[in-house]
Amino acid sequence: MIIDIVTIFPEFFDTFLSTSIIKRAIALNQVDIRLHQLRDYSHNKHHNIDDTPYGGGVGMLMTFPPFYDVITKLKTEKSTVIYLSPQGKLFNQKIAKKLAISEHLILLCGHYEGIDARVESLIDMELSIGDYVLTGGEIPAMIISDAVTRLIPDVIHEDSAEEDSLQNGWLKYPQYTKPESYKGFSVPEILLSGHHQKIQEWRKEQQIEKTLVKRRDLIKGIKMTDEEKKILEKIKLAKK
Repeated sequence: MIIDIVTIFPEFFDTFLSTSIIKRAIALNQVDIRLHQLRDYSHNKHHNIDDTPYGGGVGMLMTFPPFYDVITKLKTEKSTVIYLSPQGKLFNQKIAKKLAISEHLILLCGHYEGIDARVESLIDMELSIGDYVLTGGEIPAMIISDAVTRLIPDVIHEDSAEEDSLQNGWLKYPQYTKPESYKGFSVPEILLSGHHQKIQEWRKEQQIEKTLVKRRDLIKGIKMTDEEKKILEKIKLAKK
Protein backbone atom coordinates (compact mmCIF):
# COMPACT_ATOMS: atom_id res chain seq x y z
CA MET A 1 0.00 0.00 0.00
CA ILE A 2 1.07 3.58 -0.68
CA ILE A 3 -0.03 6.42 1.60
CA ASP A 4 0.72 9.92 0.36
CA ILE A 5 0.34 12.64 2.99
CA VAL A 6 0.06 16.26 1.84
CA THR A 7 1.07 18.70 4.59
CA ILE A 8 2.86 21.95 5.31
CA PHE A 9 4.59 20.28 8.27
CA PRO A 10 6.29 17.10 6.98
CA GLU A 11 8.69 17.18 9.94
CA PHE A 12 5.67 16.48 12.16
CA PHE A 13 5.87 12.85 11.02
CA ASP A 14 9.57 12.17 11.69
CA THR A 15 9.10 10.21 14.92
CA PHE A 16 5.88 8.59 13.76
CA LEU A 17 7.55 7.04 10.70
CA SER A 18 10.60 5.81 12.60
CA THR A 19 8.89 4.09 15.52
CA SER A 20 7.30 0.74 16.34
CA ILE A 21 4.89 -1.03 13.95
CA ILE A 22 4.95 1.72 11.31
CA LYS A 23 8.74 1.60 11.12
CA ARG A 24 8.70 -2.18 10.72
CA ALA A 25 5.94 -2.12 8.09
CA ILE A 26 7.93 0.41 6.06
CA ALA A 27 11.15 -1.61 6.41
CA LEU A 28 9.37 -4.74 5.16
CA ASN A 29 7.88 -2.81 2.22
CA GLN A 30 4.35 -3.55 3.38
CA VAL A 31 3.52 0.14 3.27
CA ASP A 32 5.18 3.13 1.65
CA ILE A 33 4.28 6.38 3.45
CA ARG A 34 5.38 9.42 1.46
CA LEU A 35 5.27 13.04 2.59
CA HIS A 36 4.60 15.96 0.25
CA GLN A 37 5.32 19.56 1.19
CA LEU A 38 2.32 21.54 -0.04
CA ARG A 39 4.44 24.70 -0.29
CA ASP A 40 6.35 23.07 -3.15
CA TYR A 41 3.17 23.46 -5.20
CA SER A 42 2.62 27.12 -4.32
CA HIS A 43 2.11 29.59 -7.16
CA ASN A 44 3.55 32.34 -4.98
CA LYS A 45 7.23 33.29 -5.12
CA HIS A 46 7.30 33.27 -1.31
CA HIS A 47 5.71 29.78 -1.26
CA ASN A 48 2.60 31.03 0.54
CA ILE A 49 -0.33 28.64 0.46
CA ASP A 50 -2.94 30.69 2.33
CA ASP A 51 -4.96 33.86 1.76
CA THR A 52 -7.90 35.83 3.15
CA PRO A 53 -11.38 34.38 2.46
CA TYR A 54 -13.75 35.99 -0.02
CA GLY A 55 -16.68 37.63 1.74
CA GLY A 56 -14.59 38.45 4.79
CA GLY A 57 -14.07 36.53 7.99
CA VAL A 58 -11.35 35.82 10.51
CA GLY A 59 -8.20 33.85 9.82
CA MET A 60 -6.57 32.59 6.65
CA LEU A 61 -7.74 29.92 4.23
CA MET A 62 -5.53 27.43 2.38
CA THR A 63 -5.69 28.15 -1.34
CA PHE A 64 -7.04 25.84 -4.03
CA PRO A 65 -4.28 25.75 -6.73
CA PRO A 66 -1.58 23.94 -4.67
CA PHE A 67 -4.06 21.21 -3.68
CA TYR A 68 -5.30 20.89 -7.26
CA ASP A 69 -1.77 20.49 -8.53
CA VAL A 70 -0.59 17.95 -5.95
CA ILE A 71 -3.76 15.84 -6.22
CA THR A 72 -3.54 15.87 -10.03
CA LYS A 73 0.07 14.74 -9.82
CA LEU A 74 -0.47 11.95 -7.29
CA LYS A 75 -3.91 10.59 -8.12
CA THR A 76 -4.40 7.45 -10.22
CA GLU A 77 -7.39 5.21 -10.90
CA LYS A 78 -6.44 3.22 -7.78
CA SER A 79 -6.28 6.24 -5.45
CA THR A 80 -8.64 7.26 -2.65
CA VAL A 81 -8.29 10.96 -1.83
CA ILE A 82 -9.23 11.80 1.76
CA TYR A 83 -9.63 15.29 3.22
CA LEU A 84 -9.16 15.32 7.01
CA SER A 85 -11.72 17.69 8.46
CA PRO A 86 -13.94 18.09 11.57
CA GLN A 87 -16.89 18.22 9.14
CA GLY A 88 -16.18 14.75 7.76
CA LYS A 89 -17.68 11.35 8.49
CA LEU A 90 -16.49 9.96 11.82
CA PHE A 91 -13.57 7.58 11.29
CA ASN A 92 -14.05 4.14 12.86
CA GLN A 93 -12.76 0.58 12.66
CA LYS A 94 -15.19 -0.33 9.88
CA ILE A 95 -13.77 2.43 7.68
CA ALA A 96 -10.22 1.44 8.65
CA LYS A 97 -10.88 -2.13 7.46
CA LYS A 98 -12.28 -0.82 4.18
CA LEU A 99 -9.30 1.48 3.59
CA ALA A 100 -6.82 -1.31 4.47
CA ILE A 101 -7.61 -3.11 1.22
CA SER A 102 -6.92 0.01 -0.85
CA GLU A 103 -3.77 0.25 -2.93
CA HIS A 104 -3.26 4.00 -2.60
CA LEU A 105 -4.45 6.62 -0.11
CA ILE A 106 -3.89 10.36 -0.42
CA LEU A 107 -4.42 12.21 2.88
CA LEU A 108 -4.88 15.98 2.76
CA CYS A 109 -3.94 17.86 5.94
CA GLY A 110 -5.72 21.15 6.32
CA HIS A 111 -4.56 24.01 8.53
CA TYR A 112 -5.53 27.57 9.52
CA GLU A 113 -9.28 28.08 8.93
CA GLY A 114 -9.51 25.21 6.47
CA ILE A 115 -9.19 24.66 2.72
CA ASP A 116 -10.85 26.43 -0.21
CA ALA A 117 -14.15 24.55 -0.71
CA ARG A 118 -13.33 23.76 -4.35
CA VAL A 119 -11.07 20.99 -3.05
CA GLU A 120 -14.20 19.02 -2.17
CA SER A 121 -14.80 18.35 -5.87
CA LEU A 122 -11.47 16.48 -6.04
CA ILE A 123 -11.80 14.20 -3.01
CA ASP A 124 -13.38 10.78 -2.52
CA MET A 125 -13.95 11.00 1.21
CA GLU A 126 -13.95 13.53 4.07
CA LEU A 127 -13.05 12.07 7.46
CA SER A 128 -13.02 13.33 11.04
CA ILE A 129 -11.42 11.61 14.03
CA GLY A 130 -13.84 13.18 16.51
CA ASP A 131 -16.23 16.00 17.28
CA TYR A 132 -13.58 18.55 18.17
CA VAL A 133 -11.27 20.88 16.27
CA LEU A 134 -7.49 20.52 15.95
CA THR A 135 -5.02 23.03 14.56
CA GLY A 136 -4.30 20.83 11.56
CA GLY A 137 -4.81 17.48 9.87
CA GLU A 138 -1.43 16.01 10.77
CA ILE A 139 -2.56 14.14 13.89
CA PRO A 140 -5.63 12.70 12.10
CA ALA A 141 -3.35 11.63 9.23
CA MET A 142 -1.13 9.73 11.67
CA ILE A 143 -4.12 8.11 13.37
CA ILE A 144 -5.64 6.93 10.10
CA SER A 145 -2.26 5.75 8.75
CA ASP A 146 -1.63 3.76 11.94
CA ALA A 147 -5.12 2.24 12.10
CA VAL A 148 -4.97 1.21 8.43
CA THR A 149 -1.37 -0.01 8.36
CA ARG A 150 -1.81 -2.43 11.27
CA LEU A 151 -4.60 -4.14 9.30
CA ILE A 152 -2.44 -4.84 6.26
CA PRO A 153 -1.72 -8.59 6.09
CA ASP A 154 1.45 -9.64 7.96
CA VAL A 155 2.04 -6.23 9.60
CA ILE A 156 0.88 -7.68 12.92
CA HIS A 157 -0.29 -11.19 13.82
CA GLU A 158 -3.67 -11.72 12.15
CA ASP A 159 -5.24 -13.33 15.24
CA SER A 160 -4.19 -10.33 17.32
CA ALA A 161 -5.90 -7.91 14.95
CA GLU A 162 -9.09 -9.97 14.84
CA GLU A 163 -9.41 -9.87 18.64
CA ASP A 164 -8.93 -6.12 18.96
CA SER A 165 -11.65 -3.91 20.39
CA LEU A 166 -14.14 -2.82 17.69
CA GLN A 167 -12.70 -5.16 15.06
CA ASN A 168 -15.94 -7.16 15.08
CA GLY A 169 -18.03 -4.54 16.82
CA TRP A 170 -17.48 -5.63 20.44
CA LEU A 171 -14.97 -4.21 22.88
CA LYS A 172 -12.13 -6.53 23.83
CA TYR A 173 -12.39 -8.79 26.87
CA PRO A 174 -10.28 -7.91 29.98
CA GLN A 175 -6.75 -9.29 29.98
CA TYR A 176 -4.28 -10.11 32.77
CA THR A 177 -0.65 -11.12 33.10
CA LYS A 178 1.78 -12.09 35.92
CA PRO A 179 1.78 -11.93 38.88
CA GLU A 180 -1.28 -14.05 39.61
CA SER A 181 -2.04 -11.96 42.70
CA TYR A 182 -0.76 -8.64 44.02
CA LYS A 183 -1.87 -6.67 47.08
CA GLY A 184 -5.18 -8.54 47.12
CA PHE A 185 -5.85 -8.02 43.40
CA SER A 186 -6.11 -11.42 41.72
CA VAL A 187 -6.49 -12.81 38.20
CA PRO A 188 -9.92 -14.46 37.57
CA GLU A 189 -9.67 -18.17 38.34
CA ILE A 190 -11.16 -19.20 34.99
CA LEU A 191 -8.03 -17.91 33.21
CA LEU A 192 -5.86 -20.19 35.34
CA SER A 193 -7.99 -23.28 34.75
CA GLY A 194 -6.42 -24.39 31.47
CA HIS A 195 -9.93 -25.14 30.14
CA HIS A 196 -9.75 -23.39 26.77
CA GLN A 197 -13.41 -23.74 25.82
CA LYS A 198 -14.60 -22.25 29.12
CA ILE A 199 -12.03 -19.47 28.80
CA GLN A 200 -13.36 -18.62 25.32
CA GLU A 201 -16.94 -18.61 26.63
CA TRP A 202 -15.91 -16.34 29.53
CA ARG A 203 -14.13 -13.97 27.18
CA LYS A 204 -17.15 -13.72 24.88
CA GLU A 205 -19.40 -12.92 27.84
CA GLN A 206 -16.92 -10.33 29.08
CA GLN A 207 -16.76 -8.71 25.63
CA ILE A 208 -20.52 -8.34 25.51
CA GLU A 209 -20.84 -7.14 29.10
CA LYS A 210 -18.02 -4.61 28.72
CA THR A 211 -19.59 -3.24 25.53
CA LEU A 212 -23.00 -2.99 27.23
CA VAL A 213 -21.53 -1.11 30.19
CA LYS A 214 -18.96 1.09 28.46
CA ARG A 215 -20.24 1.59 24.91
CA ARG A 216 -23.90 0.64 24.73
CA ASP A 217 -24.17 2.82 21.60
CA LEU A 218 -22.08 0.33 19.63
CA ILE A 219 -24.52 -2.56 20.05
CA LYS A 220 -27.02 -1.21 17.50
CA GLY A 221 -24.48 -1.61 14.71
CA ILE A 222 -23.35 -5.16 15.55
CA LYS A 223 -24.66 -8.08 13.52
CA MET A 224 -24.99 -10.52 16.38
CA THR A 225 -25.04 -14.29 16.20
CA ASP A 226 -27.85 -16.16 17.97
CA GLU A 227 -25.35 -17.08 20.68
CA GLU A 228 -24.37 -13.45 21.21
CA LYS A 229 -28.02 -12.41 21.40
CA LYS A 230 -28.66 -14.99 24.12
CA ILE A 231 -25.61 -13.87 26.11
CA LEU A 232 -26.67 -10.23 25.82
CA GLU A 233 -30.17 -10.96 27.07
CA LYS A 234 -28.76 -13.04 29.94
CA ILE A 235 -26.49 -10.13 30.99
CA LYS A 236 -29.35 -7.61 30.76
CA LEU A 237 -31.56 -9.79 32.95
CA ALA A 238 -28.79 -10.21 35.53
CA LYS A 239 -28.40 -6.44 35.77
CA LYS A 240 -32.09 -5.73 36.41
